[in-house]
Amino acid sequence: MTHGRAPGAPGAHDAARRALRGLVMAATVRIHRPDAGYALDEPGTFLGSGYFVAPSWVLTCAHVACGGEGDEVVVVYEPAPGRGMSAVSGHVAAALPEGAGSVSGNWPVPDLALVRLSEPVDHECVYLSERPAAYFGEGKVLYAGWTVVDGRLSMLDGTLTVQGTLGGWTTDVQMRLGDNDLPDGVSGGPVIDPERGEVIGVLKSRSQHARGGTSTGLEQLRTLPVPSGELKTEADDLYQAVVHAHDRYHRDRQRHPDARRHTWADVQSQLGARPGQTLSPDERVQLLGRLADLPPPASTRSLLDVLDSLQDFEAPAPLPAPRGWRDGLGALYEYARDDGALYLVLDYAVHAMTADRPFLASSTQAAEDALWAGVRQAAQRLGPGRRTALVERRKARMEARGHAPAVARPTAASAGDPGRAATGQSSVLVEIVRRGWEPDRCDWSVFVVRSDGEAKRLDEVQRVPLADLATHLSAPLKEAFRQCDTPGRPAVLQVATEHSLLALDVDEWRLGPEEERLGTQRPVVLRCSDRDQLTEYAEYAEYADHGDLGENGRIGGRRGTGAGGEQSAAASDGDHRLDIDEERRARWRWLHAHPVTAAVLDCDDGLRKPVPPVEELRGLSHGTVPVLCRFDGHGREADTEALARLVRGGFGVALWRRRHVLPEAVCGEFHRGTLDQIASPTGAHRLPEAVRDLRFRLRSGRPETFWAHGIALLYDDPHQPLPGAGDLLEAP
Repeated sequence: MTHGRAPGAPGAHDAARRALRGLVMAATVRIHRPDAGYALDEPGTFLGSGYFVAPSWVLTCAHVACGGEGDEVVVVYEPAPGRGMSAVSGHVAAALPEGAGSVSGNWPVPDLALVRLSEPVDHECVYLSERPAAYFGEGKVLYAGWTVVDGRLSMLDGTLTVQGTLGGWTTDVQMRLGDNDLPDGVSGGPVIDPERGEVIGVLKSRSQHARGGTSTGLEQLRTLPVPSGELKTEADDLYQAVVHAHDRYHRDRQRHPDARRHTWADVQSQLGARPGQTLSPDERVQLLGRLADLPPPASTRSLLDVLDSLQDFEAPAPLPAPRGWRDGLGALYEYARDDGALYLVLDYAVHAMTADRPFLASSTQAAEDALWAGVRQAAQRLGPGRRTALVERRKARMEARGHAPAVARPTAASAGDPGRAATGQSSVLVEIVRRGWEPDRCDWSVFVVRSDGEAKRLDEVQRVPLADLATHLSAPLKEAFRQCDTPGRPAVLQVATEHSLLALDVDEWRLGPEEERLGTQRPVVLRCSDRDQLTEYAEYAEYADHGDLGENGRIGGRRGTGAGGEQSAAASDGDHRLDIDEERRARWRWLHAHPVTAAVLDCDDGLRKPVPPVEELRGLSHGTVPVLCRFDGHGREADTEALARLVRGGFGVALWRRRHVLPEAVCGEFHRGTLDQIASPTGAHRLPEAVRDLRFRLRSGRPETFWAHGIALLYDDPHQPLPGAGDLLEAP
């Protein structure tokens, strides 16, 4: 057996290729400006090509769909062979990347757009591969599109040779294609895998200096925005709505096929395709259709957790991360062993039918029952041990969620409640390390941190100018957020850097020209990556300055404050670090279990005063959150030292404002505002969301929040060591 394809007779294969070509051309459309009117064959209004991917949905390039006037276009198509061309108006529902425009004659990748028809019409739809285009490898692909030949619009199709990939961090964003001409107008048309009989991409551009061009993989549609609010219906998430409609369309066509027309699954069977090395094309469309009857995964993170929990699946998740049930199925294909491929697919289906739901529809229970019936039928090809394992897995997961379809109920945070906890959800961590010999440059890493503390590195880059950090981090941060965000609950962004860089205004960054600032979009908190070095070395220097060195230069004679406010003897020598670490953890636990209060440490009636020495800071009650009013962070050594003292004093939570934003601002409102915002009987866990809420209301023009301009939050959990720190910490 070939990889994903079974051999067939040469004559039958040629007939299947011809049938495939017919299906592709039937679904390929052309896009016109909205002023096309009845002049459907007028080249002057022609913008480019596209193709139907689901009932009433057309996929094309953003530079094609947005090349007219506003978001309105006309889609010209042929309902059936020989019936002539028809036209229907459409609206550009989404374009990727968001807020982009043509740059130097070329649209930024991924350059995709979805057009929604204004009324229902009869049309064919292509079959979209659930495998990322990066898995395609070498060989030839088919393409189709429209162009102008001798002053007339004509359909064009042919073959192209895959010559490699072109892309940035998001892995194989574009496929390089050659050995054929790509005339004007074919952009937006489909790219087809001829061996498996499925569409894998969208023609994006043609080469200026050689034959061929580039295409964008369909998996880039996963980068469509995740809904910011609670998911109540499938239609609330554009990506899920389109791919579910696609999968149900092909399932329904296969169940009730027109005797005179081939379906895509029919043609794939004639080509000898074997999806995942185990399913027939018919079995695949039936399975995907049943999965599409379910509500979508509760979040990308929950889908990744399902993949991670499969016993026979060990492989990195493709990028962009899978979002829908079909994406998870496609991720299994490349890594399934021949002897376990069917069991892996069915085990995945069992997890999908018993997963938590973002919402429940009246048909959900029936959809779960239908999927289970399909799994049981397919499982007859397995041995008795694996059939039993599937039954037991379903039973255990059903009991765990209480027999009924489980809804992943959002917390109060769905409505932007600042009282929610910042825990219990995966978060995103950025580590920034300044290069000592190049202080204007840094190395960075992006991690996804699961709720259990496990960190997975997504990307890292060295020698990036500090001034360009936001640009370089845009793509990996977007991918990390896709993996961690849940509807109505964006993940926390942790930014870990040395204390001298804690003035970085990461909350002001935008990941795209039209996107919100990170600080209003989600909680953004800071962590100090060199706190251990500060404790080990700088504290020693401070005691030396105060003449508090014992015999042989050792630190001695200090007594700290315990969690209950009692005095505890400080250890000496090597035990001194352990004492400070325990005090840091004790403060953290106290702050998250008791009421907290704010203490402004560097300002008295509008006049700057020095932050108290470490000994005095450690004498503050464990319910204290230090506040810095006079912090500048741009060139003032005293400000950097102030932060260092807070860290050495064992404080994992602190608040300040960057005064360089409004250097002449008066202090009174800031003092009152922080006291009101921090003082709470619910503990410090609410602070990340409370600060995000402040930033959001500030950007919304609420004058009562203007005092919070430039606010920053240190929220550094000592029980969650940074990746590679090697700390041996006790459980919280």
